[in-house]
Amino acid sequence: MNKAFVKASESDDDDDDLGAGLPPIPPGAKNYITPQGYQRIREELLQLIDVDRPEVVKVVHWAASNGDRSENGDYIYGKRRLREIDRRIRFLTKRLDLAEVVDPSAHHGSDQVFFGATVTYVNAAGEKHTVTIVGIDELDPLHGKISWVAPVARALTKAREGDRVTLRTPSGDDELEIVLVQYPAPA
Repeated sequence: MNKAFVKASESDDDDDDLGAGLPPIPPGAKNYITPQGYQRIREELLQLIDVDRPEVVKVVHWAASNGDRSENGDYIYGKRRLREIDRRIRFLTKRLDLAEVVDPSAHHGSDQVFFGATVTYVNAAGEKHTVTIVGIDELDPLHGKISWVAPVARALTKAREGDRVTLRTPSGDDELEIVLVQYPAPA
């Protein structure tokens, strides 16, 4: 079908909408990800391909066999859900293709901050924070997981325990003192 006749919500360019809450991968950079994050995305992709999509296809096939599709809610909803699943599959496939798996346990015992480190720092106000630097697809700020492209992560990267780094924010500079750097033990 000619793209001119496809609704904007159905275009192939919408794959990025599925990661709308994620920060973009910097141009020329790799999509760094931990082994656990890679496995989680891979499992979601396999669930969509092996379980969710076939179930929706069955429902759509059954609904189509019932006749008039214009007022058939199962058919209309099923086709919409199928498009959403296909978009998510394309998005996850692209993310996995771009992924560069980095095992943070390779730095176990190091006091220098790299990807995968769990860092405890104190800001100028004396507030103590603990963050883990993870991939863009793994970020979860409510649980202390920040993306490696986040300003805090960029400020902390390559510093060592005891170092003071400057975090530039819209409200001014903040000085952070690194108290502890930890990595997971090798498996």
